[in-house]
This record gives sequence, C-alpha cells and structure tokens, in this order.
Amino acid sequence: MSDKVRSGQYRVMIVDDSAVIRGLMSTWLGAEPAIKVVGTAGNGEMALASMQRYDPEIIILDIEMPVMDGLTALPQFFKINPKVKVLMASTLTKRNAEISMKALSMGASDYVSKPESNREVAASMSFQEDVVSKVISIVAANRLRNGGEIFKGEGSRVQDQFIPQKSMARSIEKRRFSKSKPSVLAIGSSTGGPQALLQVLTDLGEADVPVLITQHMPPTFTNILAKHLTVATNFTCKEAEDGDVLEAGMAYLAPGDNHMTVVERGGRKVIALNQDPPENYCRPSVEPMMRSLIKVYGSGIFAVILTGMGHDGLESCKKLVEAGGSLIAQDEETSVVWGMPGAVSTAGLCSGVYPLNKIGGEIKQKLMGPAK
Repeated sequence: MSDKVRSGQYRVMIVDDSAVIRGLMSTWLGAEPAIKVVGTAGNGEMALASMQRYDPEIIILDIEMPVMDGLTALPQFFKINPKVKVLMASTLTKRNAEISMKALSMGASDYVSKPESNREVAASMSFQEDVVSKVISIVAANRLRNGGEIFKGEGSRVQDQFIPQKSMARSIEKRRFSKSKPSVLAIGSSTGGPQALLQVLTDLGEADVPVLITQHMPPTFTNILAKHLTVATNFTCKEAEDGDVLEAGMAYLAPGDNHMTVVERGGRKVIALNQDPPENYCRPSVEPMMRSLIKVYGSGIFAVILTGMGHDGLESCKKLVEAGGSLIAQDEETSVVWGMPGAVSTAGLCSGVYPLNKIGGEIKQKLMGPAK
C-alpha cells in the first residue's frame, strides 16, 4: 500500500484469491483507525514472496486458493516470522471447519466464518465486525504480552470493547477455594480456546464429575471440535443435545448458535439448549451456562475461564463466587488473548491464575476435594 503506517497501527496482510473479498476487507479494515492494511495477495505463494516487504503483524488467510492454499502456506509464514499471527477465513463447510481446526493446531490464532457468496460477504455486518474485532484483539494482546504499545489514536470503534486486559498480575487478589468438593466442572473459552481445551483435558485425564464447555464457535465447528477432543484425550466429548442427561466423566460442548444450560427434571440434571438472544455478542455464551449451573449446583461448581477476547462470563462468575463456587483462570502469558480470563482475574474473582500447562493438574487436585 502506498501511504505509510501511522504510529501504533496494527499491520495487516490479506491473503485471498477473490479480488472482491480482498477489496471489501481492505475497505472495512482501512476504515478502522487502529488498523493499517499493508498488503494483499491472491494466493499463498504471492504472500510468502512479499512477507518481508510488508512485515505484517497478522495475516488474514483464506483456505482454498490456487497455486498455494492456506494450509500449505501457514507453516512457511511462521518460518519467515515466528511471531506473526494468522487469522483463518473460510466458508462454513464441514471440510473447511476440519481444515481450520488443523490450522489452529499448527499455530493459527483464530478463524472467521466467511459467508458463501461475495454478495453475502458484502452485506454481512457480523462478518465485518468479526474480522475487525479479532484483528484488533489478537494483535493488541500480542503487543501487550511482549511489552509493546496498543494503538492510542482517536476514533476507533472497537478499541475499548475488544482490547485485552492490561497486565495487573501483581495486584490480582485471590480468593480462598471453596470447601465443597466440586460436583461439576464448567469451562469457558474463546480465541485460542480449541488448543487450550485440548491441553487442559489431556492434562486432566479424567473426571468423576460432568464437564460442561462453552467455546465460542459457529455451527459445524463445534461438532468437529467435540470429535477432535474425543480422539485426542481420554474424555468422551460430545456436542450437547437438548435432553442429554449429565453423566460423570463426560464432556458436553455447547453447540454453535445455541446457549447451553442445565436444568433439573425428575431428579436428573439435564441439558437444555435455547436460542435466546446473544449475550456479550456470543451464542453460545458462558453467561447462561454459568447462571443455570449456579441454580442447580450452587457451591459445587468448579469453573475455569480460558483464553478469549471480550469479557463473556464475568457477570455470572461474580454470582458463582457469591454462591460459594470456585474459579480459576488462564494467565496472560499463555493466553492468545487475555480478555475473558483477564476480566475475571482483575475483578478479584479467582482463587488461582495459572499458565496453561498447570491448569489441568490444578483441576485434578481440586476435584479430589479440599485437603484434610
């Protein structure tokens, strides 16, 4: 691009074989003062050839492209610049969801679901907002984590809303863990969540309580994530269905575009799905899951908030600790975006804030009950 990057702007490169998509994204991102589109490319090979010249902080990467597709280009981007962030962009098909999941396991930070036609892309405000907010949150989090500065210019529409929490590790107050033995494990996650969930469940190994997970994901993706977690861990993880009776040791993942709650019916604890309005711009949202668990389990909840943008779960976690449950969160250093975990941590709601590789072990210890 011809004009220069202004002080503090987040440098973005768009890689997509559709000139229409590249143009639309360039317009949307270019209208955001915090962002500078430094370059575009029609396929992975062209993007690799111009990486050093453009020096992007984040690449928006299409999957299906001629000459070199996104999945082939992805590891080569990291060879040129190990610190670059990648946001996958693909239409919502089963195949693309599986490829996006593989891309996340290879180091991509997140994904956006692209409408199927150029006309739908042009008309979709939700897609536009998704792209802009994720670019800002991922790059800002990376800068904060590495001692850089976030954009401080005027006129940013989403800056305050999606900016990650600033590190306040020294001032985080910790609560005492509940004296109750947990009866249920509840996990909330978003950006960076699939890989975080994989590590947590792998390290945990097994649980003698039901595990409920709300991960911000669209339909199709949640079913594939559930299958991926089942294959890769010792848990049987399923995309939750309305009427599922909770079983100890099972993991239930909120399905895309549905809030997952738990109710009591005939003395049994049962999954109840709904399509009530999004909360914190999310459906599924952590809030309705946690609120329902408080009604059913009270102080018997052990909750975990993992990496993710925004502050989904904050309000219900306040009620959770008031009810006597326990909450831990992922730390800033290991979070892709320290938004959700940063919100509950800096609010003083957590009994512990841990790096990702310690969380599974902490859960395992606490599920055994309080030390005698």
